[in-house]
Amino acid sequence: MHAQVTDDLFDDEQPQRARYAIGIDLGTTNSAVAYVDLDEAADAAGRRPLHVFEIPQLVAAGELRQRHMLPSFLYLPGAYDLPPGSTALPWDRERAYVVGELAREQGARVPGRLVASAKSWLSHAGVDRTAPILPWGASAEVPKVSPVEASRRYLQHMREAWDAQMTTGGAENAFDQQLVILTVPASFDEVARELTITAAQQGGLTRVILLEEPLAAFYAWLAEHEADWQAQMHDGQLILVCDVGGGTTDFTIVGIRKGETGLRFDRLAVGEHLMLGGDNMDMTLGRYLEAKLLGQPGKLDAQRWQQLVHQCRTAKERLFGDAQSAVDITVVGGGGSLIGGTLKASLTHDEVQQLIVDGFFPQVALHDVPGERRRAGLTELGLPYVHEPAITRHLAAFWQRFQTFLQAETGRSAVFPDFLLFNGGTLIPPALRSRLRQAVQGWFQGQARSDWQPVELANPQPELAVALGAAYYGLVRLGQGVRVGSGSPRAYYVAVETADAAKDEHTRTAVCLVPRGTEEGFEAELEEPAFVALTNQPVSFQLLTSSTRLGDQRGAVVQLAPDEVSELPTIRSVLRYGKGVVNSIPVRLLVRLTAVGTLELWCQAQQSEHRWQLQFDVRQELEGGPTPTTPGATIDQADIAAAQAEIRRTFQGPQQENQSAPAALRKTLEEILGLGRDNWPTQTIRQLADTCLECE
Repeated sequence: MHAQVTDDLFDDEQPQRARYAIGIDLGTTNSAVAYVDLDEAADAAGRRPLHVFEIPQLVAAGELRQRHMLPSFLYLPGAYDLPPGSTALPWDRERAYVVGELAREQGARVPGRLVASAKSWLSHAGVDRTAPILPWGASAEVPKVSPVEASRRYLQHMREAWDAQMTTGGAENAFDQQLVILTVPASFDEVARELTITAAQQGGLTRVILLEEPLAAFYAWLAEHEADWQAQMHDGQLILVCDVGGGTTDFTIVGIRKGETGLRFDRLAVGEHLMLGGDNMDMTLGRYLEAKLLGQPGKLDAQRWQQLVHQCRTAKERLFGDAQSAVDITVVGGGGSLIGGTLKASLTHDEVQQLIVDGFFPQVALHDVPGERRRAGLTELGLPYVHEPAITRHLAAFWQRFQTFLQAETGRSAVFPDFLLFNGGTLIPPALRSRLRQAVQGWFQGQARSDWQPVELANPQPELAVALGAAYYGLVRLGQGVRVGSGSPRAYYVAVETADAAKDEHTRTAVCLVPRGTEEGFEAELEEPAFVALTNQPVSFQLLTSSTRLGDQRGAVVQLAPDEVSELPTIRSVLRYGKGVVNSIPVRLLVRLTAVGTLELWCQAQQSEHRWQLQFDVRQELEGGPTPTTPGATIDQADIAAAQAEIRRTFQGPQQENQSAPAALRKTLEEILGLGRDNWPTQTIRQLADTCLECE
């Protein structure tokens, strides 16, 4: 059975003229900005230079310096934490919070006021990511922000820093006038992507395009090898990208195929979301030293624990990077027992080798799947880190999951990665890259040949490659450079109940909305099966997603097993229609993969022109929290357009007798939308606010 679909429901977005293509890596631990000057001449090889934007930030109280990365930390000062005026910035003298290097260092001293790992919280479906919950577990007197708000502040700082330095040559160089590419983990689900876009918009990044981080890292390699990559690679070969950052581990497979004009690239597979990275390694070292100092882990208070983890991070980097055999660790006490409370220990190279290399990158067999055991250091800070710390086991499971698919795609009976690309600050130490390379070689040497080993693609700046690759992707969007085919890595479904569907308690009946591999810009209208919705009453739709199901066509009614799909938050809403009367109306679902990289879902009345955009309910069914009983309203798009027209008429149109005065505009808008201001959906408020800004 197939549903009927209709295409071409939306107008294409028009590209803007920009001077720069900007790439942003919004990282868990560090963020970075890179750019291409579109007016700059290409070099002798025909390449446009990629530049790293040095980000001005506070590095000490009142001291501003430029750094090539912005540590992704937010510090919320108390009344006496920092000298008065020391958080001021050249572009905001009244700034009362700190992001970047000073935030990280001050937060190590006063951890109860530090927001860290906001990006990990942004993907945590077990909390309301729009609610002020960070710093997690902080005392009542500490002001709190949401994961979206923390991300907004990092992005806003980068935008303001750019404008402070780059607009001296003219307002046309302002950040919001450029082509901006913002990266996200390939494993981010649709809600996390939408929230990232929300943070960007709230931070003043009015036009952004999302790009997956492993792809961005590969684009950084491509930028350096535009002229010679076809001489290195062949049809049917595979590239495995391993991206291990501070908070997440991402796997991606890129295939090399023969195209009409030569070889081309296609992104074939992405892994599941793994909240596992360098932060977990630092906490593991911290728990080890805590037990060494105090006899067991868990005894240090929050402040000294953060001190210890911070020093473990620094010691780990030194022991991996230098020939030192040991690094001293000192955790200072507080109050009147400063000397008596001071704890000292040392961390040795052998201990780091055992805990990090052997603990997180053990030699395992290809069939050695991740277990359910829990390791110390993996459950800190309220975040749902994965139970299994061995990245090599997760990599083995990822490859096995797609092995049959890769055989079909490449025509090879024996599939293995011909090339490896390592990315992320966590994989800077050669010992970790070597262990991953050895693991892959051991898995597939029997299938290839006895002397086979995968070729490692050079990545000299793994901490900056994502930002650089994102900037290069800006060129690709403008028709320059080498493009990687990257349709949707997941298929999307909507759960349905049908009279003729097989009754199987172990599967769910669903309609395929977006097939796996669909390119951005895809638009379709689902005409069958028929949906009926009650207006002015709560309605809900359950969306499902799968990265492993292959071959489902859009509109197909399928049976889904629990182990092959994941649920997105339920879409719950109230379709506002007419004067509040409850009506049963036939509707169709409209779906779109936008050019910026998000999924839009609309509900279209079949017997009228009414159309409502649906939103995920990110507050539903949270751990330890109530489930909302009243869904948010969804306003007819025609009413929103009428409200926007009223705003323009009020502030821009010629004075007319029946024109609303600005003071009366709110009441007029409430009448048009059929809702009081306090009940307007957030998305509607944003649309109206954007219209107001247009009228300035």
